[in-house]
Amino acid sequence: MRPQIQNLAESKIREVANAAMGKTDVLAFWFGESDEVTPEFIRDAAIDSLKKGETFYTHNLGLPELRESIAREMSKRHGLGRYRSEHIAVTSGGVNALMIATQALVSPGDEVVVITPLWPNLSAQALIMGAKLTSVALQPVDGAWTLDMQMLLRALTPKVRMLIVNAPNNPTGWTLSASEQQMILDHCRVNGIWILADEVYENLYFETTQNGCAPSFLDLASPEDELIVVHSFSKSFLMTGWRLGWMVVPEKILDAVGKLIEFNTSCASLFTQRGGVVALSRIDDVTPKVVAHLKMCRDTLIGQLQSLDSIELSSPKGGMYAFFKIRGQTDSLNTAKRLVTEAGLGIAPGEAFAPESGDWFRWCFASKDPKRLLDGVDRLNGWISKNWVSVIRD
Repeated sequence: MRPQIQNLAESKIREVANAAMGKTDVLAFWFGESDEVTPEFIRDAAIDSLKKGETFYTHNLGLPELRESIAREMSKRHGLGRYRSEHIAVTSGGVNALMIATQALVSPGDEVVVITPLWPNLSAQALIMGAKLTSVALQPVDGAWTLDMQMLLRALTPKVRMLIVNAPNNPTGWTLSASEQQMILDHCRVNGIWILADEVYENLYFETTQNGCAPSFLDLASPEDELIVVHSFSKSFLMTGWRLGWMVVPEKILDAVGKLIEFNTSCASLFTQRGGVVALSRIDDVTPKVVAHLKMCRDTLIGQLQSLDSIELSSPKGGMYAFFKIRGQTDSLNTAKRLVTEAGLGIAPGEAFAPESGDWFRWCFASKDPKRLLDGVDRLNGWISKNWVSVIRD
């Protein structure tokens, strides 16, 4: 076994979920997905495809009509006519796209910079490829997550091969501003650094913007910049289990990306791609409703958590997570396990996202029924009151 694989940390989110094995009365908010099913018209498109016998391979880069639909959507959001199908590769989920991008760009010993806290798969993928990781940590300042831009730029030396940035961010909800993106882009251009931008939460943004989504590197970059942006159908179309995503890449590396897709998965399944085509054709029927519901869920959960004296958090601008501290709790993994067994509440430990967030917790608020969120807060408050009365009174 390669040392890079042997030394990979196991998923601490799964470790907490495993503590619920055999328990039927656990309110689970640990995974990053809604409990709503995919809209029926998208499911019907996949069913129709299967009924037609579309069970064969497709082009490595995806169905031409899906790639064209994605290119139109990217151009609509980020500059009319800027992106064409020659910039698009369809993948078997967003995580597959991120892995392929990392395989394409990172060699053993390369220096990679990551902004943390961060979904652990992103850091793990770079480690799998033998990279040397440098973390630049977000900081909570005046109730908001903040990036020290000068610290980041100092870390981005000419020796760095790639910067990995996820914004809107999982788990914090932090989002880059357009001016910050421009500074990063300019700096990376000068120093020959690739940017891998995980923007799968782009549509799940709760601030008012001209194009209805979070600021994106695609708003500012040339199509041939050394930039890969990754998207997914999972979050904003309620399609997590479909495993369908895409990459926006410079045309000069598209053929190489196609080869990597061949060697990883051959292609995304045809019937799921049919679902993707229909999803994009009716994006206005799905995504605005998803975002409006998530905003209501966010406001419900954040308001309830902020009413507890023992909780520290800020309201996320995007994504589907509340990231918070419980006063007196410094071991998030142990506490999360206790909450499962003692309170029937399942949340993710902050330790899963970075060592420096080991005393934080992530709560996915993408719930079809907001009452589940209220019930969860009641369970959390009851557990805190029972176990940490002295801490709360301090």
